[in-house]
Amino acid sequence: MKENVLDVLIYLFENYMFDNDEFEPDHETLLLELSQAGFDQAMIDRAFDWLENLTALCDRNSCPASINRGAIRHYSTEELRQLGVEARGLLLTLEQCGVLDGISREMVIDQLMALGVNSIELAHIKWVILMVLSNYTDGDGVTELTETLILDGLHTCIH
Repeated sequence: MKENVLDVLIYLFENYMFDNDEFEPDHETLLLELSQAGFDQAMIDRAFDWLENLTALCDRNSCPASINRGAIRHYSTEELRQLGVEARGLLLTLEQCGVLDGISREMVIDQLMALGVNSIELAHIKWVILMVLSNYTDGDGVTELTETLILDGLHTCIH
């Protein structure tokens, strides 16, 4: 049995976000499919809550506002505990090269903290970034981001 909310989210992202099909399963169909794929009901419920929170964040921030470039992001004690130096460096680098803006960075941090995992790995961050941006930007540029973040790494982003 799969034990992580992120596993459910990645499954949904891989199977439904990149499909260009018109098929959009209803809630019950998704529940059945996720259950048959080996996901625990509690993890499925948490994943759906996570996605609802992401949708609400994106709706509230549908018109990107300018956040002062060059501003320093101060992390809370809990964020520092969950997001190591490498993770914070990744977020800063992606913001500096224009993949993230201040609002999307904050959404990524909020959603990472909402995962409820003991330690957040770089792979988690990359997947959450893709999920946030695919919702925040209505999918614009996600294919390029997938290649940059997951397949090629950051070397294609850094000049």
